[in-house]
Amino acid sequence: MLFEDTYRTINQPSEGIFRDKGSKFIAYAYPFKSEDHLKERINDLKSQHTKARHYCFAYRLSKDKAVYRINDDGEPSGTAGRPILNTLLSNDLTNVLIVVVRYFGGTLLGVPGLINAYKSAAEDAIQQTIIIEKRVQDIYKVNFEYLQMNALMQLIKDEDLESFDQEFDLKCNIKIAINQSDINRIIGKLESIENLELQFLETI
Repeated sequence: MLFEDTYRTINQPSEGIFRDKGSKFIAYAYPFKSEDHLKERINDLKSQHTKARHYCFAYRLSKDKAVYRINDDGEPSGTAGRPILNTLLSNDLTNVLIVVVRYFGGTLLGVPGLINAYKSAAEDAIQQTIIIEKRVQDIYKVNFEYLQMNALMQLIKDEDLESFDQEFDLKCNIKIAINQSDINRIIGKLESIENLELQFLETI
């Protein structure tokens, strides 16, 4: 195979916790595919933890893991967001958001103490969830005539393709997910079915 078509992520939210000198660090790990949901996640946690002092986070996005963001939310620079990101890096995870909510316990922890606390809380959250390996897939919308349905559905079954959002009427369409490593072969088979149009939607 010429390229890596799998990545590691998590399949469900989880929580972790770390305590030090009265301070409490509660980490929340989420499957995460778009920054569009970031504000909503942070606001949810702020409404749950109204007396917390900081809501620090890091996320990593995309199959090549190149998109990331960190936020120290008032903690000394480099003591919160970066250690959280480092736990994602060391576990080779992407499409994951981790938010650590801190309740201040009255005793300053210092830079090394903060780095350790945010890292430990994030690591605990990762250990409480299930890490899964996902294949990089391209999503296509297939438009076809009703008469082509049997041939198309047989191909989907034979190739064990994931399909969803189907509409069967006079004009029919269905969305399918194709592993990137199989793209050329599957597209070739789809294009051999008459009166069928393929529309690329996104890579996930």
